Amino acid sequence: MDAVEKAGSGHPGTAMSLAPAAYLLFQHVMRHDPSDPAWVGRDRFVLSCGHSSLTLYIQLYLSGYGLTLHDLEMLRQWESLTPGHPEHGHTAGVETTTGPLGQGIGNAVGMAMAARRERGLFDPDTAPGASPFDHMVWCFASEGDIEEGISHEVSALAGHQKLGNLVVVFDSNHISIEDDTQIALSEDVLARYEAYGWHVQTVDWTRTGDYVEDVQELYDALEAARAVTDKPSFIRLRTIIGWPAPNKQNTGKIHGAALGDEEIAATKKIMGMDPEKSFDVPAEVLEHARRVVQRGRAARAGWDKAYASWRESSPERAELFDRMSRKELPDGWYKALPAFETGSSVATRKASGEVLSALAPVLPELWGGSADLAESNNTTMKGEPSFIPEEHQTKAFPGGPYGRTLHFGIREHGMGAILNGIALHGGTRPYGGTFLVFSDYMRPAVRLAALMKLPVTYVWTHDSIGLGEDGPTHQPVEHLWALRAIPGLDVVRPADANETAAAWRVVLEHTDRPAALALTRQNLPVYEGTADSCKVAKGGYVLQDASDGQPRVILIATGSEVELAVEARKVLEAEGVPTRVVSMPCVEWFHAQDAAYRQTVLPPSVRARVAVEAGIALGWREFVGDDGVVVSLEHFGASAPYRTLFQQFGLTAERVVAAAKGSLAKTGADKGETTGN
Repeated sequence: MDAVEKAGSGHPGTAMSLAPAAYLLFQHVMRHDPSDPAWVGRDRFVLSCGHSSLTLYIQLYLSGYGLTLHDLEMLRQWESLTPGHPEHGHTAGVETTTGPLGQGIGNAVGMAMAARRERGLFDPDTAPGASPFDHMVWCFASEGDIEEGISHEVSALAGHQKLGNLVVVFDSNHISIEDDTQIALSEDVLARYEAYGWHVQTVDWTRTGDYVEDVQELYDALEAARAVTDKPSFIRLRTIIGWPAPNKQNTGKIHGAALGDEEIAATKKIMGMDPEKSFDVPAEVLEHARRVVQRGRAARAGWDKAYASWRESSPERAELFDRMSRKELPDGWYKALPAFETGSSVATRKASGEVLSALAPVLPELWGGSADLAESNNTTMKGEPSFIPEEHQTKAFPGGPYGRTLHFGIREHGMGAILNGIALHGGTRPYGGTFLVFSDYMRPAVRLAALMKLPVTYVWTHDSIGLGEDGPTHQPVEHLWALRAIPGLDVVRPADANETAAAWRVVLEHTDRPAALALTRQNLPVYEGTADSCKVAKGGYVLQDASDGQPRVILIATGSEVELAVEARKVLEAEGVPTRVVSMPCVEWFHAQDAAYRQTVLPPSVRARVAVEAGIALGWREFVGDDGVVVSLEHFGASAPYRTLFQQFGLTAERVVAAAKGSLAKTGADKGETTGN
């Protein structure tokens, strides 16, 4: 109450009613060591209802994670450690950035999946519950979380995967911003989760007619959930939001606004506290709460013994664990990357699939799959088993609980949040695929990956109208620049198969950001000079230079349109126009280079420029300048063979040539001839 009042904004109600549950979890249920928030053996806690950030901040303060009472006083203020919603990497003890509702549940599912995969890599034969890699994932969620569609996607998959290391506590307080949730929520949430295959329980603190915070009952439910190892657990905790505030409890007013001085004073009187004191934490209270540090360190000591024993018995696995923990790649790993013959013709999606299969033996940390598009995205590593309970394996996809190939089903948004959870868990490197046009479905999770600087890789294929007959619903037009607008996301559109392999190398060498590979359905010619990862890493480089080394016009292209630029160069050179072709697979990487390098690729003195990409022109004006021309697509596509579409929509070498001549003319290079009289 004091923190929100001082800030002038915030969400006090849920934090008030969830305080006993949070304190119980941190003090008596969850395995954690406040003196080492990054301890790999810890349980994970995800506050999916991130608006109730004080639920987490207060426990981090009481438990001894480093937050101070002053930090609580600075809630939602500039440069404080207590921002409005928890931010991963900003505050010790915060496992993920939450706020957009439903995302946290997806992160928790991903963490639980990552824990199982990690156990399979390092300690698959130890009895359940006896491995140092066995831990729980605890998640608090609200009505808003379970209303968001993403909660269905991830919860259905969690049940299918039988994630017994996952427990969700659903705070059912029947209140949201629009007051009583009855206005929009009436389904039986418990029946829904039971149908997913979850173990469900109810703890109702209102069942007697009075409000009784029966902490023992909740403790018993949490321990019962821990004991169920063959399915995830869902506990419906019936609370009254804002209890015991006498006038605002159980109303929408207490959900997202300060209570006011009078209501705070009245509430403190009910609780036997001094209404004249703010941020009052008696020394004996803090001393009592901080005893969790000793309990955590004792649990850590027991874990350390099991961990040391494991290391001694599994030295090779321990070496792999150490390398993955350092986020290091093995020496010479990139030598496994395939090389494609110059002059051959390969779709970049196919090249990506061959890269993944080639890397499987050398990078065990790399795993992933697609949203029901394995054959289209080429995301299945050859010969690798599926990550699936044995009873759910199929003839086409055999596997087991420790497999490697992920099957998200047609759940793109859920896939994005789960990939984030896998990356947040640490150790392994996830990737997930779908069509580029359906990146729209997963955009909120992609944005959070960029916000948290997570090394997630997206394999987005069918990257333009080049997918052809499926038509405009499946043909991305605005997507490339919409994705490039996300700060911190690397959007990579390789020109050919070798550039694809080089792009994978660059992406995997980055550990501090997500990356998207936009790949073709159609075959593309393989050019000389595209296999150099050092050049590709710069985002834009000279693929083919002017014949005399002094270009009069520069053609900039990405992906499948590099072929158009190369063909246009042939025509222009034949007509005596020295022409440079620049392949720019990643605008973000090019921006990261120093000015001197950018000028060597795009000399300011060469004002005649053309950018060509099968999408909207937005963003290319920066590179072509006032005298340049962009050959683009400013409308939706159509259903037809892709060659017909490129021709009918003017994405041709001839149009690039015409654009180059037009740009030259704008620079004053178009000289007239004497016609005579």
